[in-house]
Amino acid sequence: MPPRTPRTPTLAPQEARRIWLNAQRLDVAEPFGAGPEATRAAVEHLGYVQIDTINVIERCHHHILFSRIPSYERAHLAQAQSVEKSVFEYWTHALSYVPTRDIRHFLGAMKAHREEPKRWSAVGGREETRKLLRRIRRDGALTIRDIDTDVLVEKAHLWASKKPSKGLLERAFYDGELVISARSGMLKTYELFDRHFGWEKRPTPASERQVTAYLLDRALRSQGVVSLDSICHLDAPSKKAVAELIAARVKRRELMPVKVAESTVPHWMPRDSAVAVDAPEPGLVHILSPFDPLIIQRKRLKLFFGYAHAFEAYLPKEKRIFGYFGLPVLIDDAVVAVLDLKTDRQAGKLLIQQWTWLEGQESAERKTRIEAALERFERFQLANGPVDAGVEPIEAELLDEAL
Repeated sequence: MPPRTPRTPTLAPQEARRIWLNAQRLDVAEPFGAGPEATRAAVEHLGYVQIDTINVIERCHHHILFSRIPSYERAHLAQAQSVEKSVFEYWTHALSYVPTRDIRHFLGAMKAHREEPKRWSAVGGREETRKLLRRIRRDGALTIRDIDTDVLVEKAHLWASKKPSKGLLERAFYDGELVISARSGMLKTYELFDRHFGWEKRPTPASERQVTAYLLDRALRSQGVVSLDSICHLDAPSKKAVAELIAARVKRRELMPVKVAESTVPHWMPRDSAVAVDAPEPGLVHILSPFDPLIIQRKRLKLFFGYAHAFEAYLPKEKRIFGYFGLPVLIDDAVVAVLDLKTDRQAGKLLIQQWTWLEGQESAERKTRIEAALERFERFQLANGPVDAGVEPIEAELLDEAL
């Protein structure tokens, strides 16, 4: 008689949610402790923290960290980036803060950019880039505002710049010749890559196999239960190699396939993981960024939480359901409401533009808990003085220095 094929365990939605919340460290009040060290620990655990230009409320990289570090201060991220140099900026599925300990897994992508000059043919030749690098080597780090020799051009699109030198800085950044050594709002300071880190010799780039393992291990650590799409979010070229590695680990009994609710999408988790995870600490309320790792993958969010988030800032007002900048509210292990918030920094207030309860979730007790969380969120928004006061970048011209 042939051996039986092991039955694939099925995770109920609540089980899957709790595993994911635990992996995201949203099920305890202070998972990374406090102080500047907590910021490094959070970025290293999550793998990356997305950066975004929108500043209707605090920018998403600060917001994501605040959601996991109640005592978080903006200065902690600046310290990690510019002083300790434990995080750096590069592209994941978007521009993100990434742990410096992982930098060797990004050196191959930098090399690939350098070897594809057609990508950057619109921003000037190699000699212009060399001149820029020589200037930085001679005069030190600079921002786009330090370059005053540009002949301004018309913008090709909203996120473009009138300054041709912006494209040169951007190309040298993605090529791994420059690094963003500091950031003030969306104004970036560029420094020579090796000089910033103080290396005499760069780390050895990871091999393709090591990068594939890194992508899988990063997802397992920060997601708990993974699918091919969740591992390779907006990174379709990596799927084939990741799928082969998953199959090899299943064969070695390091990973096991699981079903999530009624979904037919294959999922996996470490074989030695506990399927049952405790409920979140009582009393937790998280007002989450739409770019939070828990929210950004919409299909996964719908499968695990039964909630379909819509980012509506780009929609005409009459077509919005949750509002211009809706923020999902997580209580315990359920998304219960969406708040459209705006920080009026001049008046020193957090404005509630719209409050939308999800079906069957409204209660007086939850409203009280959310209001208390809003008070904490407002203090965070207005702490350390005004930040990038004033503009909603989708409805106004973006600063030339924004990437």
